[in-house]
Amino acid sequence: MTRLHNFCAGPAAMPTAVLERAREEMLDYRGQGLSVMEMSHRSPTFEAIAAQAERDLRDLLAIPDNYRVLFMQGGATLQFACVPLNLLGPGGTPNYLDTGIWSAKAIKEANHLAGAHIAGSTQGNGYVHVPRPDEIALSTDAAYLHYCHNETIGGLAYDYVPEVDVPLVCDMSSSILSAPLDVSRYGVIYAGAQKNIGPAGITVVIVRDDLLERALPQTPSLLGWKVYADNDSMINTPPTYAWYLAGLVFQWLKQDVGGLAEMEAINRRKCEALYAAIDASDFYANPIDPTNRSIMNVPFTLADEALNSTFLEEAESEGLLNLKGHRSVGGMRASLYNAVSEADVQALTTFMRDFERRRG
Repeated sequence: MTRLHNFCAGPAAMPTAVLERAREEMLDYRGQGLSVMEMSHRSPTFEAIAAQAERDLRDLLAIPDNYRVLFMQGGATLQFACVPLNLLGPGGTPNYLDTGIWSAKAIKEANHLAGAHIAGSTQGNGYVHVPRPDEIALSTDAAYLHYCHNETIGGLAYDYVPEVDVPLVCDMSSSILSAPLDVSRYGVIYAGAQKNIGPAGITVVIVRDDLLERALPQTPSLLGWKVYADNDSMINTPPTYAWYLAGLVFQWLKQDVGGLAEMEAINRRKCEALYAAIDASDFYANPIDPTNRSIMNVPFTLADEALNSTFLEEAESEGLLNLKGHRSVGGMRASLYNAVSEADVQALTTFMRDFERRRG
């Protein structure tokens, strides 16, 4: 068996150690005589798996006691609707920062329920940097401020946390667990799993207790955060195997990596090596303002777009997978999530230099 270099934006690479442990426990979970995916979510065994996963996530992120951790389904995209449904009950206008495709999708969903106020946008400059703090202008009746910390497609990330007097809501799907995080600065954090948490199929929502009573009356039961909080995220059958795998990832981060500070140091070495290879070349380019370059998603273009298909074909022949940029922006994109190793990045930069030497 050969594990190749996987730079997929999601579903993304999983830690090899996690996959190996899941393989060992696949047919018989710790002497139970069945797989985790076969057992009841109401069984004491799975309840222990779920509880341990939450404890480990709380430890990793130092989540305060007055926050609830929810394990939901539907990906971050479903949370685009859940956010206004759960926070607009007392009235007010939803406020959003617009920095790319994913924040725009969240805004579109909010507009189904209420006219969203755009408190800041960098669409006019092509989303190459984020709005600066003095450029954020909330509506006078703002119910909350929502932003996307890391735009997966554009490779754009915030270098600061907005300071506002309303609940701050953040989509952290492609950046959560990549570095330490002060949860107390947020009202709500949500993240689809398929980047740094685990396989696709589960979504983590971290919500402050006092925000659980603000849902609109018409909020469907399965979209209400309080229902999940009151039922330990088991209002219906959850994605049990995805939950179990997420728990293994949390343990890997704690035990094998050594926590999020060490994970951030590794991630910064990875992205700095790739950005250095891009910046040292006239053949490759990255469009993002260096202040707001993502450490997770690195898009880049070739000086000659006619070579794009050749680059991808040769890269794949070298075991470098999933480097094609999103269809909306083209070019290339290397996603450097936690499970992508420094050796993977070194293999990519070595190939890039060789390709430039031969084709540039």
